[in-house]
Amino acid sequence: DLDDLCVFLGSLPASEPVYFVGLGSNLLVRDGGLAATVLLMHGSLKAMRMDERRRVPREGDSKFGLLYAEAGVATPKVARFAATHDLIGAEFLVGIPGTVGGALAMNAGCYGQETWGCVTQVTTVTRSGELRKRSRRDFNVGYRHVVPTEPRDEWFAAAWFLLSRGDGKAGRVQMKDLLQRRIASQPLQLPNAGSVFRNPPGDYAARLIEGCGLKGMRIGGAQVSEKHANFIVNRGGATAAELENLIDTVERTVAERTGVQLQREVRIIGDK
Repeated sequence: DLDDLCVFLGSLPASEPVYFVGLGSNLLVRDGGLAATVLLMHGSLKAMRMDERRRVPREGDSKFGLLYAEAGVATPKVARFAATHDLIGAEFLVGIPGTVGGALAMNAGCYGQETWGCVTQVTTVTRSGELRKRSRRDFNVGYRHVVPTEPRDEWFAAAWFLLSRGDGKAGRVQMKDLLQRRIASQPLQLPNAGSVFRNPPGDYAARLIEGCGLKGMRIGGAQVSEKHANFIVNRGGATAAELENLIDTVERTVAERTGVQLQREVRIIGDK
């Protein structure tokens, strides 16, 4: 739990590199591994509840509710829990295959909505193992990008989601529709690390990649998905190096042919 996490972080040598991982959905670890301490949040920081004791920081309190979820809670669970309590606005989270911590760190989103659009406050944990309360004002939030307004060595540990009261049954119907759209458009039957590139302003990475004739391109076991060009799938036995080489090739080719420099959404860490 959070207390264990604080004690553990405080016990580590100050020089020890630390990485927090949720479900690893947008993460590629290089073949050389990672010389660091890795904390796996999913299944550990899993507390989730309605928080009726905290005052909702808006006028018309009765129209809103606060949902508290720790960093290890899978985002689809947040969406379903909200609907169970007749809260709406979190339905899009059902289409994000990650945890609350990861969604906060990269402002994950889909179908026109983003995580920080409904987050009112977060708890962070420092490198020395102390908990801090932070508001949205403490972060610069952008498209798939979140950085603190001042340099801080902290990680997301929990969040409060401010959601409107509404028809939870209708929310569940919407979630079913979103999942069907995701299944129909994304290569979920093959191992992948999610969307590889951010969509450039006013355009789609998948359109640019496909327009450059890269759909289906392979390097070893790694392939640009034939179903969705902004996904790179493992056709079997792909190394991290092959996946990274294919990402580099796609990025370079799109830049050369269209003049658009794609920005990576997948995080790549570790030693080659």
